Amino acid sequence: MSCSTLTELTASHETPGSQFYPPFAITPELEAEADERISHYPESKRSATLPLLHIVQHKFGYISAPAIDWVAAKLSIEPIKVLEVVSFYPGFRQSAPGKFHIRICRTLSCAMGGSYELMERLSELTGIDRSGSDSHHHPISVSPCGKFSVEFAECLASCGTAPVCMVNDDFHEGISPEKAEELLAKYSN
Repeated sequence: MSCSTLTELTASHETPGSQFYPPFAITPELEAEADERISHYPESKRSATLPLLHIVQHKFGYISAPAIDWVAAKLSIEPIKVLEVVSFYPGFRQSAPGKFHIRICRTLSCAMGGSYELMERLSELTGIDRSGSDSHHHPISVSPCGKFSVEFAECLASCGTAPVCMVNDDFHEGISPEKAEELLAKYSN
């Protein structure tokens, strides 16, 4: 499968959030880190698929079609096998999030605590239009300035303090829609 076919199968890579992430580039450091991870799987290089995808997403913010091709080549497998992994796991992003990516829990406790209303309020405050998002193929919606993005997440494991969300790697509990503006103010840089 060619890169152009992969591009057609994956989400759009260009979002306003792209400005905050470097374009995918194969560097000596990336190659060395990948080779080190692959060395942990001497019986089957393919087993290094998840670790390599985590490296790519950590360095570049999301996993692009050229990154999928590179991972496939490193592991001597077809790119579709890598795309299957990327599209299966909701933690992998196929388009650039905002500088501050907000994941809002939507499972029962949080939904009852106001997570859907929190999503609406955060989207309103940041100018995010979620009309084109869906829960699987295009879960991330990005603000026009690229600074913020939102998506629903499944259980963030704090049902007693609902609703909860994560901003990048920061965990926030009890974030009612009324506290949305206060939450965004913490990430105004």
